[in-house]
Amino acid sequence: MIGQRNSTAWVVSKHVLISGIAFVMLYPILWMLGSSFKPGHMIFTETWFWPQEWNWENYMNGWAGIQGNPFSRFLTNSVILSLGAVLGNVISCSMAAYAFARLNFRFKAICFGLMLMTIMLPHHVTLIPQYILFNHLEWVNTYLPLVVPKWLATDAFFIFLMVQFFRGLPKELDEAATIDGCGPVKIYTKIIIPLAFPALVTTMIFTFLWTWDDFFSQLIYLSDVSKYTVPLGLRLFLDSSSQSDWGPMFAMSVLSLVPCFIVFIVCQKYFVEGIATSGLKG
Repeated sequence: MIGQRNSTAWVVSKHVLISGIAFVMLYPILWMLGSSFKPGHMIFTETWFWPQEWNWENYMNGWAGIQGNPFSRFLTNSVILSLGAVLGNVISCSMAAYAFARLNFRFKAICFGLMLMTIMLPHHVTLIPQYILFNHLEWVNTYLPLVVPKWLATDAFFIFLMVQFFRGLPKELDEAATIDGCGPVKIYTKIIIPLAFPALVTTMIFTFLWTWDDFFSQLIYLSDVSKYTVPLGLRLFLDSSSQSDWGPMFAMSVLSLVPCFIVFIVCQKYFVEGIATSGLKG
């Protein structure tokens, strides 16, 4: 009886501790959500997230946009850019991963090692050469510098992720398909891709989130306000030389999180499976 009480007390204490840690981690999001409904003069004067006065005008003013551009335009631009990056990474990185995991060619080990070395190369090192290149191509102030590299398998992290997953698939499937007359292309499209769906979904989620939240690269290459994405659009609400619209900015920040939550909730099952399988097999 005493043992059961101790066990129950331990379980309750553990859940209380976990709930407390979760609340601390989620408090910034709760504070932002509450601030999106507060009047501007109450946002930074209250530490508690629950608003005493509800101001729905923040969402209406934020959705109306700024500098003649509605916020829906920024959302549309982010969706277009993110979808282009997702499709590019899924197609190009899966093809490169298939070559490293299943095909035999000269200097395969050297090429794979060089590919892994690019993971350790900071993005800021290649920023200036890339900008000069894209400027000569007259791609600056377009989405091409942000999308085209994704179609050239430049994200080594996703290549390595899918290589680990492909190596966990039985090679007997390739041998059986070869006996049936399938070449590398058919094996890739008919066998590998359907079985690698969890890894592909993981790549899709990471690419979408990283592209959707990217601020630095988009700030470098985009100068026309009508082409701004969500991160750059949120920045327009802040003005260091005059009054900043904190309420509408927090309101639109909340709306900008909705697509991320939807993508993760819908694909959570495959995301966990893809990460777990890619990490355990190889």
